[in-house]
Amino acid sequence: MAKIKVTLVRSKIGSDKRQVGTLTALGLNKISSSAEHEATPQILGMIAKVKHLVKVEEVK
Repeated sequence: MAKIKVTLVRSKIGSDKRQVGTLTALGLNKISSSAEHEATPQILGMIAKVKHLVKVEEVK
């Protein structure tokens, strides 16, 4: 599987509880915090739910 780096670029203030929970589960707490994950279908689905708040990059 490929690795991806997820970075929080927008504030989670104003987001609903589900989106805040998804960001916490991804390991993103503060703006510009990053986490690396394997690109599994579960992780990609979580990213799709908060795509307006995060930036995704592929790690080589």
